[in-house]
This record gives sequence, structure tokens and C-alpha cells, in this order.
Amino acid sequence: MFWNKREVFVGASMRDFNRVMDDLASNGIYRTYRVVSNIEGRGRTGTFGTDPDLLKTYYVYVHKKDLENALHLIGR
Repeated sequence: MFWNKREVFVGASMRDFNRVMDDLASNGIYRTYRVVSNIEGRGRTGTFGTDPDLLKTYYVYVHKKDLENALHLIGR
């Protein structure tokens, strides 16, 4: 349930997101994630010249009982 989840990562880098997800998975920590697009109203203007790392925001959540261990694993 959502009240049992705690956020352990928020970032715009897919590389960092994948590293965090891999670290948690390799240590058997169940995690969920959410990806939010930061593109609004770009239909006419497009995304040319926009840094690709800024187009999405990644969120990673773990169960509250795993919070301390997860934060230690990802270096926070």
C-alpha cells in the first residue's frame, strides 16, 4: 500500500535510476518506481536543444521496513 512506501530516489538521470534499481534488486529489496514526463505543450516546438536528461523525472520507492538498508545501499 502507498502508506507503506518510502521514497529513496528522485532524479532526472536514467543512468542513476538504473544504478539504484540494480543495487536494490541485487540485494533482494522489493521496489516500485514511477516515471514522470516533464514535456508539456511541446507538440509544436518539439524538444530540440533540450537536455535529454531533463525530459523525465524518476522516482524509486521501497517498503518502509527496507528504508534504512536501501538508503545505505544507494549511498544516501
